[in-house]
Amino acid sequence: MAKVTGIGIYKLLPRTNCGDCNFPTCMAFAMQVAAKKSALDQCPHVSAEAQSALGDAQAPPMQTVKIGVGEAEYAIGGETVLFRHEEKFYHPTGIAIRISNALPDSEIDARLEAIGKLHFLRVGEEIGVNFVAVDCEKFDAACYASAVKRVSTGTDLPIILACSDPAILAPALETVADRRPLIGPAIEANWEAMAELAGKHHVPLVVRANTLDGLCALSENLKEKGVEDLVLDPAGADLVDTITKLTELRRLALEKVFRPLGHPTLVHATSDTPDEEAATAAAVICRYAGIVIMDSTEPSHLLPLLTIRQNIYTDPQVPNAIEAKLYEIGAPGPDAPVLLTTNFALTYFTVAGEVENSRVPSYISVVDTEGLGVLNAYADDKLSAEKVIKAVQEQGVMDKVKHNRLIIPGLVAVMRMEIQEDSGWEVIVGPEDAAGIPHFLKTEWNSN
Repeated sequence: MAKVTGIGIYKLLPRTNCGDCNFPTCMAFAMQVAAKKSALDQCPHVSAEAQSALGDAQAPPMQTVKIGVGEAEYAIGGETVLFRHEEKFYHPTGIAIRISNALPDSEIDARLEAIGKLHFLRVGEEIGVNFVAVDCEKFDAACYASAVKRVSTGTDLPIILACSDPAILAPALETVADRRPLIGPAIEANWEAMAELAGKHHVPLVVRANTLDGLCALSENLKEKGVEDLVLDPAGADLVDTITKLTELRRLALEKVFRPLGHPTLVHATSDTPDEEAATAAAVICRYAGIVIMDSTEPSHLLPLLTIRQNIYTDPQVPNAIEAKLYEIGAPGPDAPVLLTTNFALTYFTVAGEVENSRVPSYISVVDTEGLGVLNAYADDKLSAEKVIKAVQEQGVMDKVKHNRLIIPGLVAVMRMEIQEDSGWEVIVGPEDAAGIPHFLKTEWNSN
């Protein structure tokens, strides 16, 4: 169809300027869709008629691929920018843990148990691994089908069937097709048989080639066969080659809107050493991988990667803030300490975590600083003595305790006298770093 203008897209939108698309007006959103910087489905209120009328014009430059079903469904791709400061990244890199079909059942079960524990709570958000990849290292159809069945009963996570032999893959796929696994890879030697399997079961397919031209040719061939949900594996020779190809794929998809390569990507980060594997995974998470497959199940290797991913896939234009109110840690009574902090999420959850570690039931009074941390908020005049006093009074915490002492962060000790003189409270300067809170509460507070 002919190129659709921003005005043409705008006419098909609800035109309510509700802001649910993260743009201030429907016109601003329409212009971004026309420029291929946003997908039409980013508007939760767009009608099916509008999507049909716009056809390919509403499609983002990079396809969104969904793996799994129901609550376990995980989406990758659908990105619209090269750099997160331009807008934001939408679908976090999926982390997959590899399980070989050559392992005995007891070791498969042990790895599944370890994978089930790779979920953590950080700044109020649950983070963890997203896929289990069943690798075909033993080329036996019965063995592979047995391993896939064992994995499918042992986890609710979406499954990747990492097998390049269609004859071995087919019976295993039959057992889990209803869970919409990712299968493949399709390569030059097997793509027609892989296309038949993917089309028959309506599942996404990995495409592997060691050149971009090869990926392009396979992608176009598979689309001619009716297979649209593709994940590209650029098969880099080393980390530098992999990152180079991932970057080239991203640029071709987003800047050139080159549809044959407008798909999310997959990288095998497996290595001889866990540290090297973690470093490789960190690099490709930062540089555009849609899925990373790993071997390690050690929390010490996975948690840093999950933290990196969580930080990258936040919206840089929206402060990571929590509600400014009074929080209770434990079951604080009238003798409980009252600590002050800002509503920057990372600051609050760090403070709350250290208070929990101290095992001293406490109140935490959170001041609205528009999502800024302590020092930034003070420098920007969003944390002042006047605002502190007003927040603490409105939250009524001093009515809950029989003392009148308020603990402020050590980083803003300069505010102590002004708060104390204007409020009549006794203001105590706490640690500069949250790590010092447990010792402070157990010694200096409890000794008073």
